[in-house]
Amino acid sequence: MAHTLCLSDPTSTPLPALCLECLSCCDLPVTCPYLGVASPDQKGCFPSAPFHGPSFSDHEPVLTQALTSFLPRYLLEQRDVEVNVRDKWDSTPLYYACLCGHEELVLYLLANGARCEANTFDGERCLYGALSDPIRRALRDYKQVTASCRRRDYYDDFLQRLLEQGIHSDVVFVVHGKPFRVHRCVLGARSAYFANMLDTKWKGKSVVVLRHPLINPVAFGALLQYLYTGRLDIGVEHVSDCERLAKQCQLWDLLSDLEAKCEKVSEFVVSKPGTCVKVLTIEPPPADPRLREDMALLADCALPPELRGDLWELPFPCPDGFNSCPDVCFRVAGCSFLCHKAFFCGRSDYFRALLDDHFRESEEPETSGGPPAITLHGISPDIFTHVLYYVYSDHTELSPEAAYDVLSIADMYLLPGLKRLCGRSLAQVLDEDSVVGVWRVAKLFRLARLEDQCTEYMAKVIEKLVEREDFVEAVKEEAAAVAARQETDSIPLVDDIRFHVASTVQTYSAIEEAQQRLRALEDLLVSIGLDC
Repeated sequence: MAHTLCLSDPTSTPLPALCLECLSCCDLPVTCPYLGVASPDQKGCFPSAPFHGPSFSDHEPVLTQALTSFLPRYLLEQRDVEVNVRDKWDSTPLYYACLCGHEELVLYLLANGARCEANTFDGERCLYGALSDPIRRALRDYKQVTASCRRRDYYDDFLQRLLEQGIHSDVVFVVHGKPFRVHRCVLGARSAYFANMLDTKWKGKSVVVLRHPLINPVAFGALLQYLYTGRLDIGVEHVSDCERLAKQCQLWDLLSDLEAKCEKVSEFVVSKPGTCVKVLTIEPPPADPRLREDMALLADCALPPELRGDLWELPFPCPDGFNSCPDVCFRVAGCSFLCHKAFFCGRSDYFRALLDDHFRESEEPETSGGPPAITLHGISPDIFTHVLYYVYSDHTELSPEAAYDVLSIADMYLLPGLKRLCGRSLAQVLDEDSVVGVWRVAKLFRLARLEDQCTEYMAKVIEKLVEREDFVEAVKEEAAAVAARQETDSIPLVDDIRFHVASTVQTYSAIEEAQQRLRALEDLLVSIGLDC
């Protein structure tokens, strides 16, 4: 049995912001859906209870723990915030954690994909700004940063694997003896130069040998990394070779990014004696649409003519004569989508199993000499179009009405990222009538962020929700779902609502309003015979 997060008793000393109910007379642990479990000490005090008393200094360690442990975990795991997000000063959360000396937070960010590669601008900046030697040692010793750390961005991870593994590649570039297995569709979509060369001089070739003395294999590999991922890592000694290739391939954005990065690194090294930057990293901001727009070009070309509508009247679709080199055709209700195995196998285990069928039982011969065809059942062309654009560009325009159908298909096709996009669409239309239904959908499809957004909205309108039968039934079902529940055991839905009610309290005046919301919830629980 446990007590849950709630507001202070109004008869006690007024407490600013969040607090835990004073339970000094009780030796039960205190639990919170996001803050974990805390037990009272010998004096009956809870070390994890912020603002429990008049002195700020008494609770500074508690605040530090909340800000460096609970809040980051909540933002990353519940709110799905990008771990490498940058502010207007080009600084990341990891840099600030190093600067402020929060070793536990540094380790947590590194374990969740924060980038800090050795001898790069970001890496040297974190090392230089680290407040303590233990943090510097952690940064140097944490090998997972560049190898096997958990990546949060499935799309970036997919593109990196597509380049490194060369799965379903259809052309090999050999540069001074070093082979690079690549995909015509990616190079053509990302570079007009490669699109032209692959359709003229290199047309029909499965192997392209490049022997020019000015083409450096290391620089060529970095160029391919940029074309596939939008990111580039290059040793400073090869920067000039990379700039030469960028000019030859007419990649003017890359050229300008390289020049700007070189200038920035030079200024940093001059201003910070003792630093040594050996690797230059070009990384687009999260909101940069260039990579996804280029990949969406392949989805434009995959659409059957009857679904294109006015697409070809726009200035940015596939250029005339562009050959995307499809190698599989999906037939959906009579419509043929000309696609690429590399994308569908790499993005979905469902399609990998379907397309890598060794017996080819799922394929149908294409009479016109085109790629093999596979018929998909239980899906409409409009819904598959959303799947198509997500697979290629990691984005699709979703209306809330279509989100339910797409969510079901995304779950069947094992596309967790598309499920999250559906969740974002549904979160935009939450109201008193729909929030309980959307919350049920979020639990059914395990959309943690959407579920949290629903309970946050419930907390705002709880005084109205307690009068709705669908909400009452949801509370009863949650209580019944707790295995071997005792009379005073907590109910997850109720705990989450209490948490969000408490988290809205930022001023003294907000305490009374929050207490009214909690009182309405408690009255409901009493009326239906639940004590938690």
